[in-house]
Amino acid sequence: MRGLIRYANGRAAALPFGYPPAVVLPGHACLVVVSAVVVAQRLAADVADWTLVGGLLAILPVVYLLAGLPVRDGERPIGVAGCAMVGTTILLLHPVANDLAPLILVVMLAECAAVTSGRVSLTLAALAALIPAVASAVGHLGYGLPFYLVAVALGWATGFIIKTQLRLFQQETETQAERAAQAADDERRRIAREVHDVVAHSLSITLLHLTGARRALQEDRDVDDAVEALTDAERLGRQAVADIRRTVGLLDSEPSKVRPEPGVDDIEDLVTDVVRAGVAVTYRVEGDSRSVSAATGLALYRIAREALANVVKHSPGSAALVRLVVDDAVRLSVRNELPSAVAEAEEGNGIAGMRQRAELLGGCLETGPDGGEWVVRVDFAPEPQELPAPEEAR
Repeated sequence: MRGLIRYANGRAAALPFGYPPAVVLPGHACLVVVSAVVVAQRLAADVADWTLVGGLLAILPVVYLLAGLPVRDGERPIGVAGCAMVGTTILLLHPVANDLAPLILVVMLAECAAVTSGRVSLTLAALAALIPAVASAVGHLGYGLPFYLVAVALGWATGFIIKTQLRLFQQETETQAERAAQAADDERRRIAREVHDVVAHSLSITLLHLTGARRALQEDRDVDDAVEALTDAERLGRQAVADIRRTVGLLDSEPSKVRPEPGVDDIEDLVTDVVRAGVAVTYRVEGDSRSVSAATGLALYRIAREALANVVKHSPGSAALVRLVVDDAVRLSVRNELPSAVAEAEEGNGIAGMRQRAELLGGCLETGPDGGEWVVRVDFAPEPQELPAPEEAR
C-alpha cells in the first residue's frame, strides 16, 4: 500500500493540473477491477484462453506504471487508450452474456479526457465508440449497443469535467496568490508611507526644538527656555518612537493594543506642537468639525501633518495658515510663503502620499504656488447624512 501511495504521489505530480493521488488511484483501480470482472466472465463461460490476453492488455499501462518504468507525458494517455481499445477488441471477439468489456473503454476515456486536450480526447472517444458499434454490426454484441454508447459518452464527460474543475481550481489558486502578493505590496507601501509621515513631521519639529534650545543656551543663556525646548523635543521624540512602533507593529501577526487613530480634532494639537517649535502657524476652523467622518478626519490630519512638515523643511521661518472649512463639503488648505526651491517641494513621497490619501476617499488634492504662497488644498465630497429613522407603524 505504501508503494502505491508513493507511486501515486510521484505520478500525480507529473500530471497536468497537479492531480492528487485521490484522483489517480481510483481511476487505475477501476480499470483493473473492470478488466478482472471481464476476465472472470469469460472464465466462467469457458471462452478460449487466448482471449483473456485482452484483459491483461487492458491493464498493461497500469502494471507498467506501477513498475516505475519511465514514460513521457505525451505517451501516457496514448498508451492507456491504445492498450484499452486493443484489449477490448480482443475480448469482444468472444462475447459473453451481460458483457462488461465495453466498460473498459469508459474508464479509459475518463482517464484520458482528464489529462489530454479536448481535441485528443474527442478523437479517442470517437474511436472507442466504433469498437462496440462494429462488434454489434458483426454480431459479437447481441444487445445493449445504445447503453454502451451512452456509457462511452459519460466516460468522456466525466474526465472532461474533472479536468475543467481542476483547471479552474488551479486558476483560482494562482489568482488568490496574486491577490495575496498584491495585498502584501499595498500593505508595505501603506506602512512605508505611515513611517515617512511620522518621521518627516516628528524629526522636523524635534530639530526645531533642539535648535531653539541651542540658541537659548548660546545666545541668551536662558536655561529655562532651553529646558522647555528640550522637554518638548523629548516628548515629540517619544511620540514619534511610539508611532513608529505602532505602525511597524502592523507587520506582526499577533494582536496588539493600539491607541485610536488621530482625527480632525487632533489637528489643533498638531498645530500647537509646530507653534511651540517656533513656527508661526495660524489655525482656523469654520463649521462643525464633529460632522466629519473618522476616515476623512484621519486623512485630513495626515495631510495637515505632511504639509506642515514640508513648511518646516522647505520654507523655514515663514508663517503658515491652516484653514479647515466644513459646510456642504470638507476643505482643508495650508498656506505659507513660497519656498525658494519650489522644485524640491514638488519632489519626494510626501505630496504623492497626500494625493493618494485624498483620492482613496474620493477627494481631490492640489498643490502649487498661488500669489506668492505655496498652497496645499484638499477637497472632500459632502459627508453622507444619516436618514431619519422611520416612524413606527401604528
